[in-house]
Amino acid sequence: MIKLLRFMLAYPKECFVGTLFKLLEASFELIVPLIVKAIIDNGISSGDKPYVVRMALVLVLLGLVGLVCAISAQYFAAKAATGFAAKLKSKLFGHLQSLSYTEVDTLGTSAVITRLTGDSNTIQNGVNLVLRLFLRSPFIVFGAMIMAFTIDGKSALTFAAAIPVLSVVVFGIMLITIPLYKKVQKQLDRVLSVTRENLHGARVIRAFRKEQDEIACFEDANDTLTTMQKFVGRISALTNPLTYVIINLAVIMLLQISAHRVDEGTLTQGDVVALYNYMSQILVELIKLANLLITITRSFASGARVQQVFEMTPSMTFPATSPAKVESDNAVEFRNVALTYKNAGAPSVSGVSFTAKRGQTIGVIGGTGSGKSTLVNLIPRFYDATEGEILIDGIPIRDYKMEDLRDKIGIVPQKAVLFKGTIADNLRWGKADATDEELNEAVRLAQASDVIKAKEKGLYEPVAQSGRNFSGGQRQRLTIARALVRKPEILILDDSASALDYATDAALRKSLRELPGTPTVFIVSQRASSIRHADLIIVLDDGEVVGKGTHEELLDSCPVYREIYESQFDSKQKEVRA
Repeated sequence: MIKLLRFMLAYPKECFVGTLFKLLEASFELIVPLIVKAIIDNGISSGDKPYVVRMALVLVLLGLVGLVCAISAQYFAAKAATGFAAKLKSKLFGHLQSLSYTEVDTLGTSAVITRLTGDSNTIQNGVNLVLRLFLRSPFIVFGAMIMAFTIDGKSALTFAAAIPVLSVVVFGIMLITIPLYKKVQKQLDRVLSVTRENLHGARVIRAFRKEQDEIACFEDANDTLTTMQKFVGRISALTNPLTYVIINLAVIMLLQISAHRVDEGTLTQGDVVALYNYMSQILVELIKLANLLITITRSFASGARVQQVFEMTPSMTFPATSPAKVESDNAVEFRNVALTYKNAGAPSVSGVSFTAKRGQTIGVIGGTGSGKSTLVNLIPRFYDATEGEILIDGIPIRDYKMEDLRDKIGIVPQKAVLFKGTIADNLRWGKADATDEELNEAVRLAQASDVIKAKEKGLYEPVAQSGRNFSGGQRQRLTIARALVRKPEILILDDSASALDYATDAALRKSLRELPGTPTVFIVSQRASSIRHADLIIVLDDGEVVGKGTHEELLDSCPVYREIYESQFDSKQKEVRA
């Protein structure tokens, strides 16, 4: 948490002025009991009504000045806290963007969302309260004790005895609850993870009639969170009653001691009232301080979780500049490449070696979990190969500047994702300054012209969050168009035609063969028909390359490919297609 305070450096004025106004308010509050004492001893006892009125007006004036100071302090504290939170979230989001897929996979989506929202808001509330109360409450507590000693030292010893006891209670509870709040936040991650999975997979859950099972799973996670929150809440809740008991015992002792001293003539009635008011101020401020410490405790727990993300360093680094271009006919080259995911027991792909020439179409096929997506995700360097080397245009991809590497590649991921906005907004992710003519050309090549024509606003038809107002096939074609807009040197289609019918798939493959600029195309598919015309087909089985060659060559030499092909075409189709 302390390390996160660097984001407050942009608001020194607000922090100083906000704290200053709070201390001014506290100073005026400490004067009030003295004025009440003067009213009782000098005004009421002697029947001097004008004096009482004058002092009452002074109290009103102090109240108004205190109100102005309180509002000013709240304004500057809120400005500093919200600015701090804005910078924190911005830096945190930027840092998350700099992490590789490996770190994001390790963190988990639900944990990332919690840190960006719940944890950041908790820290913001903590900063706000600290600026307002962290100095004010101790200032009033010790200020009231000092003022009590100026009135009567013997009676004020009650203050000196009560404050250490209260401090032990407050800080003891804080030390107990800090680790407990950390556990609560971790369990909150679990609840959010279950919720996200249920919302994301609502259709699957209903299709398999698993609603009751998922409800039970959520209730189990939620009940665990509730139990943990109740436990730590009970401990935190002890703060107020314990402080009330200690302060009220101190008040009783104060009144008993003061009563004897009034009888002796050592103290006046006004002195006793002032001492009682100072004790009440201490009670109120210690309760505020206790609540503040609870908030600080939660903020520290949240701050530690956020700082944990900041301390995660990207597992891959990129050079500041790319090397000079070299003459090479090889668009992509894999040299004995392997990848083992973090914390995985075995490599997902291993021993991969092949060369893709410029303008070639490379098909990647294999069973589910054979490593097809893993293979193509290595090309744009979403993950770093744990063994071997990958070259693009004859240059190792580790030597490329990130922007230069990614600019060469257009990728259509396995899951078609559209963002809220318009169709044109989504397509311009591929090329920010693309004209409508360029967008329409990409749409035509992606076989999505009918999608645009069917929409009243054409390219400027609104897109709902995640593209919910489009079918799966429409989303796939639009994501293909988004990749085609940038006219990439390397185009990767990661099983991006799975929702298309065979006719549309065939038309798409035909248009890809006619792409201008002869890009190198990687087609990942489980359909043999989608890759049978590729210049080179790579067959994967359990992460290893078990076949390389053309369609005809693999039918003769690769049992895995032949099995896939024969499972998708009957004998008559095979005779016709032969």
